Amino acid sequence: QVQLVESGGGLVQAGDSLRLSCAASERTFGSYVMGWFRQAPGKEREFVAAISWSSSWSSTSYADSVKGRFTISRDNAKNTVYLQMNSLNPEDTAVYYCAADRSIERLRLMLGSWGQGTQVTVSS
Repeated sequence: QVQLVESGGGLVQAGDSLRLSCAASERTFGSYVMGWFRQAPGKEREFVAAISWSSSWSSTSYADSVKGRFTISRDNAKNTVYLQMNSLNPEDTAVYYCAADRSIERLRLMLGSWGQGTQVTVSS
């Protein structure tokens, strides 16, 4: 299991930006697919974004609801994955979770490691 610690959540206004960070304990961080999920009150946890990586390529995927507004990135030297969130709106209010797994398929099935979550609240 990979230990994951999220940070960067907070209370912002609609239209503002926020950057979440997730630090991983795993020395082989570069071999993991990293992702972000979120869970709003009374709703199921949902996929937000994921990033795969190798020495020669990287690949990202996003939920339709955040495409064009959110950007996922990773710094393998720091064992950290980021989620840059722009043009936030109240519908983005949720607890955001970092996740790690060996494949995008397993990540999307929520089978891997999870952080404790960080709260993002967007006021109108």
